[in-house]
Amino acid sequence: MTGNDDKILELLAQGRLALSKKAIMVNFELSGIDISYSTVKRRLPMLEDAGLVELVREQGGYYRITDQGISYLNEEFEPPEI
Repeated sequence: MTGNDDKILELLAQGRLALSKKAIMVNFELSGIDISYSTVKRRLPMLEDAGLVELVREQGGYYRITDQGISYLNEEFEPPEI
């Protein structure tokens, strides 16, 4: 897990919304968080493989945090090394 992974999960945890990769990037830009689109694009599938996020719509690539992802943020779960 990286600090960028935590930031992605924290954003998705806000309201438990489903967001596209682009929407995640725009929210980071608006918040002054320096994470590139390529990082978001690369890390989301890894977070999905770890069970922390799920792809809820193929078209547009919308992701949302899972209950396991919330448990990780609450320090109740340690995911496998990704």
